[in-house]
Amino acid sequence: MLIRSMKARLIGLAAMAGLMTSLSTPAVEAAPRPDITKDLFGTLADGTQVWRYTLTSGVLRARIITYGGIVQQLDAPDRHGHQADVVLGFPDLAGYVDKNNPGPYFGALIGRYGNRIAKGTFTLDGKTYHLPINNDPNSLHGGTKGFDTKVWTATPAKTGDGVSLRLDYTSPDGEMGYPGTLKTSVTYSLSARTLRVDYRATTDKPTVVNLTNHSYWNLAGEGTGGIYGDRLQLNASHYTPVDSTLIPTGQIAPVAGTPMDFRRPTPVGARIRDNFQQLAFGQGYDHNWVLDGSGFRLAARVTDPDSGRVLSISTDQPGIQFYSGNFLDGTLYGTSGHQYRQGDGLALETQHFPDSPNQPNFPSTVLRPGQTYQTATTFTFSAH
Repeated sequence: MLIRSMKARLIGLAAMAGLMTSLSTPAVEAAPRPDITKDLFGTLADGTQVWRYTLTSGVLRARIITYGGIVQQLDAPDRHGHQADVVLGFPDLAGYVDKNNPGPYFGALIGRYGNRIAKGTFTLDGKTYHLPINNDPNSLHGGTKGFDTKVWTATPAKTGDGVSLRLDYTSPDGEMGYPGTLKTSVTYSLSARTLRVDYRATTDKPTVVNLTNHSYWNLAGEGTGGIYGDRLQLNASHYTPVDSTLIPTGQIAPVAGTPMDFRRPTPVGARIRDNFQQLAFGQGYDHNWVLDGSGFRLAARVTDPDSGRVLSISTDQPGIQFYSGNFLDGTLYGTSGHQYRQGDGLALETQHFPDSPNQPNFPSTVLRPGQTYQTATTFTFSAH
């Protein structure tokens, strides 16, 4: 009887321990199944409807609008599993439409030509083309009405391990001064921990193309403050110095011994106020780095020490533009209603080099009929 009583008591204690464990340890929720939904984000003055697609897969959620192909929100977990929106943006369509040109380009698809073209002029096959000057004295990000202002046609789909959204836009011959009818498609694919962006374009006349995405990242969470404490690593031994108008000089310079050296993880703000002419020109970092290696490889990694979030960016492009949010001046209020000030987000734009059409020693950005412009970039999230 004593043995049976002790056995019953032990069973009771074990059951109680199990109950206490279940009460004290929150159940681990299974990641939601990959899904894609849409809602009306707003209507333009001409009556065109702008849709927002919400892509969910694994631990990530991305919200993309058809105006500008903009990544409006991207939620990712920190080391404790807590979600936060890690891109800068606006809560409504008016925020994106009513900005001055050039605006911040939060999350937008950039084209036809990402970055700057000197004095808005280039020559191709003996003919000179003139582009709008919207970053005096240069043309920036495709001109006054670049791809960031277009309403793209959206086609959602479910893939084997996630969801995707294909966006299509046809730029007519002569738009913003660029030659050729350019048929462009950009596909955002979301899997368990990665947002992949695939770019594709064809033309019926020789032209120049340089497409990218202009998301601003703040891994602590949108609206939480500056990114100067984030640790940045760039897989680049060289960069392209610029003049006072932020146009490359044509030189490809080593980063060694300068504040441009991010080959090892370094806080963004560690040297941003150093006495270095390139930093004075950009009021911080606003430069193109020449990526080491070739093919699809790791280009950059950003780590937020406080949240533990890590963003790894891989691409097949030859360069990456690192912009430290220098011109955020407190006049913009973001998705969460908080003010954006200098250094509240950083952009890492995978790309060809700025002003390549005028720089014969840079990799060519010329696209001809019969050729296909095709490139890809991935944004992968982890936490430690």
